Amino acid sequence: MTEARRGWNIPFDTIADMNKSVSLPSPILSRRHFLRACSTVAGMLCVRIERFAGAAATPEGKNHEAITPREGVIELFNGKDLTGLYPWLRDTKYDDPRKVFTVKDGFLKISGEVAGYLATHKAYRDYHLIAEYKWGERTYGSKTVRNSGILLHAVGPDGNHSPWMASIECQIAQGCVGDFIVIRGQNQDGSTIPVTITSETILGADGRTRWKRGGKPTVYSGKQFWWSLHEPGFKELIDTRGKDDVESLLGEWTRVECICDGPRITVIVNGTTVNECFDVFSSAGKILLESEGFEILFRKLELHPLKKL
Repeated sequence: MTEARRGWNIPFDTIADMNKSVSLPSPILSRRHFLRACSTVAGMLCVRIERFAGAAATPEGKNHEAITPREGVIELFNGKDLTGLYPWLRDTKYDDPRKVFTVKDGFLKISGEVAGYLATHKAYRDYHLIAEYKWGERTYGSKTVRNSGILLHAVGPDGNHSPWMASIECQIAQGCVGDFIVIRGQNQDGSTIPVTITSETILGADGRTRWKRGGKPTVYSGKQFWWSLHEPGFKELIDTRGKDDVESLLGEWTRVECICDGPRITVIVNGTTVNECFDVFSSAGKILLESEGFEILFRKLELHPLKKL
């Protein structure tokens, strides 16, 4: 989800502010606006987040403790159907009358026709996620970069930041694969789900934060954490590339790995480590694939056990 999809500008000045119900705008809004967080209270919010980190509700309302793959690979997509997954769309909720999410010839296809996501029924923690995707044909006339995302540690009720869930997004967008975006949402009682991350960063020539190991520890405060070699001045126009992009060429498969190890997330794209964050809250939850205006296909979506040191 690129910044074009964020319309958030909700500063929190006190802990009391964090507990108030906030008005959540449509996700399809102007670029360069984000939810602002008060980093000084991040540590005090850990207790609240743990309410959601250990369990996630399915559409049937049942809770499942977060699962950790230990003995073998968990296939989130079986190559045949949508077993273990369910849709949530902005207008039709759990119904998918337009077949936004389909399986054909061993591929999971997301049409992107309407904003929403495909979610795992179960919650997960401490895993090595491997996804392989390529862009489809449909762009619906958009002039901006092809755009989607993998939402990690998604918690709270479905659509709690319309139409997304509170989560940490690993961006999938041309020129931006591996960026981090924090998505905060609401509980059923209207209180804010205070998702947060910290990353070691430097400022690029454009004044925007990019991950660099050994850089300044920076708490997320509404500005997208670019991947390490995000090109300064990159024009987010459809089918353009940054000079250092590691995403595969259009029409080819790209491999994205998200290593979620406790309060740390590392993102690897086509074998290159591109981003990392720590002090992650929440550190468990559902895994979501976005539908966001562009057709995208997946051929692999797996959870592997973390390697033992």
